[in-house]
Amino acid sequence: MKANKLINLFSGLGALGLLVLVSSCGNGTPKYDATGTFETTEVLVSSEASGKLLHFDVEEGNVLKAGEEVGVVDTVQLFLKKMQLSANVKSVQEQRPDILKQVAATKEQIEVAKRELNRVRNLIKAGAANQKQVDDAESTLKVLYKQLAAQNSNLQNSRQSLTWQSSSVGIQVAQVEDELKKCHVISPISGTILAKYAEAGELTAVGKPLFKVADVSLMYLRAYITSEQLAKVKLGQKVTVYSDYGNKEQKKYEGSVTWISDRSEFTPKTILTNDERANLVYAVKIAVKNDGYLKIGMYGGVKFS
Repeated sequence: MKANKLINLFSGLGALGLLVLVSSCGNGTPKYDATGTFETTEVLVSSEASGKLLHFDVEEGNVLKAGEEVGVVDTVQLFLKKMQLSANVKSVQEQRPDILKQVAATKEQIEVAKRELNRVRNLIKAGAANQKQVDDAESTLKVLYKQLAAQNSNLQNSRQSLTWQSSSVGIQVAQVEDELKKCHVISPISGTILAKYAEAGELTAVGKPLFKVADVSLMYLRAYITSEQLAKVKLGQKVTVYSDYGNKEQKKYEGSVTWISDRSEFTPKTILTNDERANLVYAVKIAVKNDGYLKIGMYGGVKFS
C-alpha cells in the first residue's frame, strides 16, 4: 500500500514537471528564421566652406528637422567680395552706350545733306547750278550714310561686349552667393544627431565632418538567410520582427522586407542562421517603425511565416 502511494506521488510530480517545462517553452525565446542587427540610414554632414565656425548649435541627441540651420562659417570676406562685384556690375551697365543719342548728330547731318541735294537739283533745273554741285552733294550724303553705318556697327559691338562683360560679372556674383549659402550648415534630413565632431570657434575646411545625423524613426534589421529560405522571401513581404534585449526579453514588431541582396556571401561570424552548415547566405533588410525602444546595433530576429 505504501508502494502504491509512492508511485502515485512520483506520477503527480512528473506531470507537474512536464507542465512547468511546457509553460517555460511557451514563454521562452521564439525560434527565429534569421537574426541580425538593427541599423538606420546615417548621414555624415561635412563643411562646404573654409573658415571659422562662428555658430554651431549641435548637441548629440538633439532632434533636427530637414533644412534646419545649425551653424554658420565666417562670411565676411565673401560678403565684401559680393559687394565689390555688385559695384562692378553697375559700373559696366553705366558704360553701355545709348545708340540713339550717339548717332543723333550724324542723322541730323544726313537730313541737312538731303535738303542740300534737293536744293541743288532744283537749282540745276532752273539753270542756276551745275552738275558738279549735284555730284558733290550726293557724295557728301553717301559719306554720311557710311559714317552712320560705321557708328551703328561700333556702338552695337561695344554694347554687346559690355553685355557679355556684365553677364560674366553677374555669374561671379552668383558664384559668391552660392559660396555664401554653403557657409550655412544645414541638416539635410530630419533625424537625431548621433555624433558631433566640431565646436563653435574652431577652424573648419571643405569636407571636414561636422556631425552625423540619422532618422531613427525607421529602423532596418539587417539579417542573413540561407539559399533555402531565399525562395520563401520576397520584397514587400510582411514579417514579424523581434528585438532582443537579453535575459529572454523580446518585443514584437511588424516589419516589411525592403531589400534582398543579389549576391551571396560567407556567413558573418556574429550572425547565427537556421542552417549552421550553410557557408553562403544572402543579406536582407527589413524596415521596422521605431517606437523609441529600438537602438542602432541592437540584436533582433525575424520570422517570415
